[in-house]
Amino acid sequence: MSSVSPGHRKATVALKGSLRELSNQLSLLNRRVGSKVEMKDVDLDCLDLINRMGPLSPKALANEAGLHPATLTGILDRLEKGGWIARERDPSDRRATLIQGLRERNAELLSLFSGMNASLDEICADHSAAELELITGFLRRAVAAGRTATENLT
Repeated sequence: MSSVSPGHRKATVALKGSLRELSNQLSLLNRRVGSKVEMKDVDLDCLDLINRMGPLSPKALANEAGLHPATLTGILDRLEKGGWIARERDPSDRRATLIQGLRERNAELLSLFSGMNASLDEICADHSAAELELITGFLRRAVAAGRTATENLT
């Protein structure tokens, strides 16, 4: 096993702490945004998955969100009632349903996230394209590590 310098160890601890703080802050932001549109945190998370990956089958969404199908049914009912999604027949299998985000409502969410998006644009402007690629690569690897850790707990 290679030896890690005290400086590297300290920087790693600081980075992990910053990631935890970011996670907490983004959770607070999502909770505040959700309250503005009368949506639970988990509803907002599922809507984000649908908008980014959709259309999705309920089973695929449940797998991606790590939710029990019965739990997902209630979430989808709330999202549909709120006008955020539509359930449609899968053209390739009449028995199957696909969940599609209703994009016309997204402007409301985008306006609520506009402050954070503007701040991130300012932060990114301070970095070169190469630095941003490095940060993006790190974050993608961190997401993959989080996915693996989550899967290992099931």
